[in-house]
Amino acid sequence: MSDVYQEIVRLQHAGEPCALCTIVKTQGSTPGKTTMKMLVRRDGSFVGTVGGGCLEAEVLEAALASMRDERSRTLAFALNERDYPDSGLLCGGQLEIFVEPIVVPRLWLFGGGHVSAAIAKIAHMAGFHVTVVDDRADFASAARHPDADATDCAEFDELARRALPADDKFVVAVTRGHDKDGEVLEALFRAGARPRYLGMIGSKAKRVQLFEQLVARGVDPRFLERVRTPMGLPIGARTHEEIAVSVVAEMIALRRLGAGETPRAEPGCAAT
Repeated sequence: MSDVYQEIVRLQHAGEPCALCTIVKTQGSTPGKTTMKMLVRRDGSFVGTVGGGCLEAEVLEAALASMRDERSRTLAFALNERDYPDSGLLCGGQLEIFVEPIVVPRLWLFGGGHVSAAIAKIAHMAGFHVTVVDDRADFASAARHPDADATDCAEFDELARRALPADDKFVVAVTRGHDKDGEVLEALFRAGARPRYLGMIGSKAKRVQLFEQLVARGVDPRFLERVRTPMGLPIGARTHEEIAVSVVAEMIALRRLGAGETPRAEPGCAAT
């Protein structure tokens, strides 16, 4: 049991998601007993057990899904040959397993200016693990971004590769200019990144002009459709701090409500 909790701590420090699966109820004869646990990592490997066999395979799939959408699940199993004809199960008992995602949302901010610093501060307060990156060392330092958990400096194409895997990350392009924002988006596309959230500061006019240039350079329009620009919830944000509130609120809405329930920004929101 201690191995499970030790691994949770290790994964939390590494910023890796996991899901804890616990038997919460049993009835009759079952291979796993109440409070037995299995911790599933993002790559599908695990520590511990909830009984093994076909039951464990279903729990594994539920755990991976739980990490993706950050929703807990309760699974019910009737252990008999009728429900699992190829398993050889004869115990006939029933059990329930609670699957709990353990996820620290990770935000990568490309660009280390004033807006990035404000977003880093608000996001850190909201529980995000924040990494600020820039291609200028002075703008990607812990001294400049005391609210960031990590900083990194390199060319943007290299930073995009370092952000991988990015499917569970929140990524914002807020650099010093339109060309650099486009460079970030192209680098993410070339690296194969598909972030959970991908926002870029700017207006609708910037979006049209910049996206035309990126498509001409070979960036898939379907990738660009994922980019939220203008980014942030439509609260009429103007100052750096207000923009930060709107952007972090949008990320929280995506995280807690899902993409289909997230309002999109109006023209001009987070565009300064």
